[in-house]
Amino acid sequence: MNAEIVESFAQMVREKGVDKDMLIGIISDIFGLLVKKKYGEDVNFDIVTNMDRGDIEIYLIREIVETVEVPNHQISLDEVNRRGNEDDLDVGEDYVERLKLESFGRRLINFAKQSLNQRIRELEKDIVYNEYKELLGEIVIGDIYQTRKSDLLINHNKNELVMPRNEQIPFERYRKGETVRAIVKEVKKTNSGPQIIISRADNLFLRRLFEIEIPEIYDGIIDIKGIAREPGERAKVFVESQDKRIDAVGACVGMKGVRIHAIVRELNNENIDVINYAEDAETQIQRALAPGKLKKVEINESEQRATVYADADQASLIVGRNGVNIRLAMKLTGYQIDFIREEKPLEEYEDDIELIDLREELGEEVHQILINNRYDTAVEVLQAGEEKLLEIPEFDEAKVKEIIEIIKSQFEEE
Repeated sequence: MNAEIVESFAQMVREKGVDKDMLIGIISDIFGLLVKKKYGEDVNFDIVTNMDRGDIEIYLIREIVETVEVPNHQISLDEVNRRGNEDDLDVGEDYVERLKLESFGRRLINFAKQSLNQRIRELEKDIVYNEYKELLGEIVIGDIYQTRKSDLLINHNKNELVMPRNEQIPFERYRKGETVRAIVKEVKKTNSGPQIIISRADNLFLRRLFEIEIPEIYDGIIDIKGIAREPGERAKVFVESQDKRIDAVGACVGMKGVRIHAIVRELNNENIDVINYAEDAETQIQRALAPGKLKKVEINESEQRATVYADADQASLIVGRNGVNIRLAMKLTGYQIDFIREEKPLEEYEDDIELIDLREELGEEVHQILINNRYDTAVEVLQAGEEKLLEIPEFDEAKVKEIIEIIKSQFEEE
């Protein structure tokens, strides 16, 4: 058993770089516990572990006396002489006896084995925990070995990593056996061992991909000043060049978009807007809301709030599909953004549209109600406004807003 124990520990030293002195300390603790269980808590003993020779030596140290009163602490001179007193030891000196492992009995030996196995398991858990603590925020590459309803289990260097659903890119398909890249987001200790959480949805994953694909960012020539992201849909990234000769956006996009396309492919075709950073909030907001064009920006620094004004035909661009563009702009700049649409003056509508030409867009019923209330053209409806249209019994506020939006959209298309 001695050789087996030492060899298993020596292997941990070789393969996992565990401190040899720490392992020797564990062995000494376990075998010391064995000695105390047999001879008492205050017994005098020594444990010597030789990792190179593969040996564990246990020594019991007792005082030589004429008459033994405490057997576990004392040994008689007669007994020492019977054992062959080669060192001519005398009363008052210490007698060191090497104990054979078998002398502890099967029960204590099994206890030692169990204790060692438990300490080894704990040590292995600590090794894994410390290893991934060092990798926090870094990209790891592993194989998917199990897909579950709520998460994915990834094999990385024979360790289990977990990617919860909220750390996955929405609508991205994962299959068993596929290789996946993600960042180590969190490492925590649990009763069953360390739990390593990885993420593809975190902003830091996008930052690391930029560092990999764009040497100027890795080298510190270009700084990433901010990231806002809705994983799998769209992201906005503020960049700034520390070298006036280098265009930050151009370097990130790459020739013919080759650099940014590599990142987009990794992120399941997530659209990425790379934006030149500016120190002042107004410029930040204008750039963050692109491709929409603003007419005016009012900043309230104390409330971290901004009001932006733009023509109505810019609304869809500023807000974006399902509001994603303006939401990302708010995340990126840190400002709550209120959007005010400036309606086009009615006199600027050069060509009026007969309502009969909008029958399909409005719907037959709405079209007929408007005609019955003496509205014949689109401009007449707009001139009436919400207040007048609400006087029509068949229309509520929601329907009136819808009618006006439909009509305005026809002019915008022109």
